[in-house]
Amino acid sequence: MTSGAESAPIRPPATDLDRIAGALPAAAEAPRPGKAPFRDVWWRYLVGLIAMAFALFPIVYVVSAAFNPIPSLSTATVVPEGVTLDNFRAILTNEREPYPNWYLNTMIIATATAVTTVLLGALAAYAFSRFRFKGRRMGMLALLLIQMFPQFLAVVAIYLIMLEVSDVFPAVGLNTRSGLMLVYLGGALGVNAWLLKGFFDSIPHELDESARVDGATPAQIFWGIILPLGAPVLAVIGLLSFISTLNEFIIASQLLQAPDKYTLPVGLFGFISDEFGQEWGPFCAGVVLAALPVVLIFIVLQRWIVSGLTQGSVKG
Repeated sequence: MTSGAESAPIRPPATDLDRIAGALPAAAEAPRPGKAPFRDVWWRYLVGLIAMAFALFPIVYVVSAAFNPIPSLSTATVVPEGVTLDNFRAILTNEREPYPNWYLNTMIIATATAVTTVLLGALAAYAFSRFRFKGRRMGMLALLLIQMFPQFLAVVAIYLIMLEVSDVFPAVGLNTRSGLMLVYLGGALGVNAWLLKGFFDSIPHELDESARVDGATPAQIFWGIILPLGAPVLAVIGLLSFISTLNEFIIASQLLQAPDKYTLPVGLFGFISDEFGQEWGPFCAGVVLAALPVVLIFIVLQRWIVSGLTQGSVKG
């Protein structure tokens, strides 16, 4: 028997999802904080402009001197009176100073050193981060203590060692690119291994455990999980190693003796080492050309440097 009044429809109880959905429009309509007025933050722009001017002035001056027809810095100006490419022609076509050979030597040494440093540093950091073995703590402490002393302090010992090595293994002795690379690798692994270990420690160990459940070996975990997630710090280590090798002068000047084996810093120093015959124009032209690979590498590695730590771990 039905009553005359219509019964109200029975509505299902509200769920948490319904309450969240109802709250979304209100949250979307919440006012956003506005930007601070310019009168409150003008000093930040001023500090930024001063820092940019301080950093860019040497670069602008060197580029200007490279295109300046006057090879002296005493009469050079920030804006050259005339623009010429004679300095670049002089340094590229000078048979007495084989700049192309210096450029090739530097690129080979810097690239090989950076790649090998990243690989060996990552292997050492992975062992220190994921494995527990006797002498682990003392090994890490020894790496840190060794890095307290700059490598150029041992330049005499390094020279004598390489001189003796030349008699047994001439391929990695004095005046060889491979020998110079070995010296650079010995001085770069300590700090890089520490930096990489700190980064690998922040990668969740659960990723390793899940890979082991699926039957992955430690080598597969290293190449398939740790290295892809460590791409940002690997890019930074590689870039810093490349730049430091490109700019190194003291050790290279002692180990490289033939002009055709010089690196860029050693070879370019000859343009300004003579007190009465300094050629600043070709020197600045060579510096500008030497800076181009660093800029290109930074552009290529920029997306890795700014990427997140676990960006690849959430992809299916």
